[in-house]
Amino acid sequence: MSTASGGREVPPVTLLESRFDRDGLPRLRMLVEQYADQQGLTEPRRSEFIAALDAVAVNAVEHAGGGGKLILQRNNGHLDCHIDDVGPGFSADVIPVRAPALDGDESGRGLWLADLFTDELNISAGPGGSRVTLTVRLPR
Repeated sequence: MSTASGGREVPPVTLLESRFDRDGLPRLRMLVEQYADQQGLTEPRRSEFIAALDAVAVNAVEHAGGGGKLILQRNNGHLDCHIDDVGPGFSADVIPVRAPALDGDESGRGLWLADLFTDELNISAGPGGSRVTLTVRLPR
């Protein structure tokens, strides 16, 4: 893992913590975009990051209890966006390797895009739901 100053790892700094539901998605996207901009994430990476978090947040709304919790952190030269839900859980093997078909029969488009648009996508699941972490490197 990269470090912020001369090899010394700095603890993550929480920039935003927010619960969300379907009605709160537009506000959530706007807030994360503002924080990402303040942290130096430039276009087009910023828009890709917002599209990735939106895809995962929409999945939480549609498939995992109607909402979730987002935590945005600056972590040693990266932005980490954690999205927690209370759904049944899933694993990274549901992410399609190729672009999913657009005929409506295949699922996984949102996770495929999130994986494509971020530097790292991690999924962990437990009995209380899932956590999807989207990571993007910040410019130096």
